[in-house]
Amino acid sequence: MSAVAPLKAEKDYKLLDGKGVAAEIRREVGAQVAELAGQGWSPRLVSICVGDTDAAAVYIRNQKRVAEQVGIAFEDRFLPEDVSQGEVLAAIRALNADPRVTGVILQRPVPKQLSIKALQSAVHPLKDVEGMHPASIGNIVYNELALGPCTSMAAVELLKRTGLKLEGLEVVVIGHSEIVGKPIAFLLMAQGATVTVCHHMTHNLAVHTRQADAVFVAVGRPALVTGNMIKPGAALIDIGINQVVAEDGGTRLVGDADFASCHEVAGWITPVPGGVGPVTVAMLMRNTVTALRHQKRRYEEDFTADDLWRR
Repeated sequence: MSAVAPLKAEKDYKLLDGKGVAAEIRREVGAQVAELAGQGWSPRLVSICVGDTDAAAVYIRNQKRVAEQVGIAFEDRFLPEDVSQGEVLAAIRALNADPRVTGVILQRPVPKQLSIKALQSAVHPLKDVEGMHPASIGNIVYNELALGPCTSMAAVELLKRTGLKLEGLEVVVIGHSEIVGKPIAFLLMAQGATVTVCHHMTHNLAVHTRQADAVFVAVGRPALVTGNMIKPGAALIDIGINQVVAEDGGTRLVGDADFASCHEVAGWITPVPGGVGPVTVAMLMRNTVTALRHQKRRYEEDFTADDLWRR
């Protein structure tokens, strides 16, 4: 039996408002930041952007704005386009060693001469507030979510907001990237969902999506998912962000789903923009507080050990 309600009238469909969810998370984080400040601990985020800043400018502004709202210090550092792998690694290692820095953010994309995987691996796991370190990704397999990938956790959080019972839920994840699709699948399986992961080699995608109680899509293809591909009443979590030409000749942002046709069928749907994006930034702030708590505990444990040794 399906876990999703039957098709709803248009006026009854539920928009998954990421801005509202993000606001709730920010309030929680702000209270935690204030509590830690009272104990003498202040979180600090450092953003590293290499080369063309235009591509990452919007993300950096959003991260800085939200950080300031919740009381987290934010510093952005810009490196030249022709910087070497070794120079970026040296910058990351310096931040790892700096006790004033809570978390390190690597803005994407990076120039072709750099390996984003190697750079992300260089960030200390305790400062990996993006949840992109191989250790952070791997921990998801064991359902250890101390510092999970922000986008994946945001997407799953929005599904939870539907009130659907995840145990036994039939879910299709379109996209199998290491930083979004695969972590989403593992997060959902940990909650008891039955997950099918589809990708560019999947035959007849619609056969899978029409059977699903919930669909996640993150591939970077506008209008990949249309209303006739969705099961009536299903939840649709659109993680795609694409810039397309608008009717007036300008540009606008859209997701990977055709919103107009999908919202006629889906029981719940995320808008783009305003859906997964705001929650992702809020999760980044939550991870920052979590990272600071871990660092605080590690410091206190080391201090206690040193104190005992002196005695």
